[in-house]
Amino acid sequence: MIKSTVLSVILLVAFGGSSLWAQKVSSIYTTTSERWVETKKAVKVINDGNAEADITISDEKLQVVDGIGGAFNELGWTATLALPSDEAAKVFDALFSEEGCKFSMGRVPIGASDYALSYYSMNDVPEDFVMRDFNIHRDQFIMIPYLKEAFKRRADFKLWGSPWTPPAWMKVNEHYSLRAGEMGEGRTGGNKMDPGKEIRTSSTAFKMEKRYLEAYALYFSKYIQAYKEAGTPVYMIQPQNEILYAPNWPACTWHTEDMSYFIGDFLGPKLEADGLDTEIWLGTINSPNPRYVQYALKHKTASKYIKGVGFQWNGERSIPTIAKEFPHIKLMQTENKCGEQENDWTSLDRSWKSMVHYFNNGAGSYLYWNMILDETGKSAWGWPQNSMIVIDSNSKEVTYNDEFYLFKHLSHFVQPGDHFLKSEGDDHLAFSLKDGRTVVLVYNPDDKEKSINIKTGSSTIAANLEAISINTIIIE
Repeated sequence: MIKSTVLSVILLVAFGGSSLWAQKVSSIYTTTSERWVETKKAVKVINDGNAEADITISDEKLQVVDGIGGAFNELGWTATLALPSDEAAKVFDALFSEEGCKFSMGRVPIGASDYALSYYSMNDVPEDFVMRDFNIHRDQFIMIPYLKEAFKRRADFKLWGSPWTPPAWMKVNEHYSLRAGEMGEGRTGGNKMDPGKEIRTSSTAFKMEKRYLEAYALYFSKYIQAYKEAGTPVYMIQPQNEILYAPNWPACTWHTEDMSYFIGDFLGPKLEADGLDTEIWLGTINSPNPRYVQYALKHKTASKYIKGVGFQWNGERSIPTIAKEFPHIKLMQTENKCGEQENDWTSLDRSWKSMVHYFNNGAGSYLYWNMILDETGKSAWGWPQNSMIVIDSNSKEVTYNDEFYLFKHLSHFVQPGDHFLKSEGDDHLAFSLKDGRTVVLVYNPDDKEKSINIKTGSSTIAANLEAISINTIIIE
């Protein structure tokens, strides 16, 4: 049931040239019962210089947009296998094609995540320091076919990778996870780790010996090269997912001093020596304390290699400080909050607030978590989460959830190379597109129709917004 206090409106305004009055105005809206409906009646340009503006858009360009998209996981791919190939193709079209979300960026786990089918890494042979047995055999059957569906639809797709854990033999407890037991009431599938092997966030879980650090840098280099050979090139890596979290699924904690040492003295030099241009970003940062990032970005060797910083979950509290102190560093939201399989407008509401926060604090890219899941939404460890698309493995029914449309209203228009714009007003975002148009996203919490005025230069655009809806308004 959708609460009346939760209403999302996305307003996109496109304009170009010196005269706005002659331009055609159209709109697209989505409600809980009507999806992506095109209309020409919702907006108009009003010739009233005294009209009060709810939103004022500046022409000052801020950070460049690097990409919008979501994460690929094994359980997402296996969910699509329930569909006939032609029906699965429609799902991939909805995410990556020109007519769909036009996602331009995606994230892939390096080895097992909590949405993998089971524990694994690219090299599970203990003490194989020269990576003789490194391979991506498993990924060639599961992850790479999934990734190729994106590259098939756009050759310029930007893929980045991050591990949830190094190979278990590289860790102090020699286990993929850091905590024993189930994760939350009613969730099943927790591992049976010996409690004596648990590692908490106060420790670095990686074996900080030179031979392990060198081997792990080589592991990343081989991963990048293998993925390129497979036809799914990785443009960037972030060396550790949720770097300060110790759950019962694959994980590895790192102190900032240790991660900075690894990047500056091992990972960066290794990729450089191997002639790889894949970028290194610090992340994914889940700490609310900006010190973690501050230390790394000031580190004498690591700072040379770090091109950006990725934040998720509690990391959202540290991004405002980092954006102000390091304006030259690219910033990213790496994973929206996954929810508890609500898959409704409350999830959209949460994601909208997160988008506003991140873009207003310098982020140039924004990613969803699982794009596709089956009807259970469960990880291999029993946590049911949200997804943009649900595929029922029994009925074969495909459901596009509210968050799918939230992202489509953004990413169908906003692409790499566009810019975030400076603007004034509550609950909105504005972007300048490469073709000269402007895109404005507005959040409306009312449960009834609403009219707003948007001032762009000397002109004002009046828009009537559907109740509980997402609206896209385009002036061409």
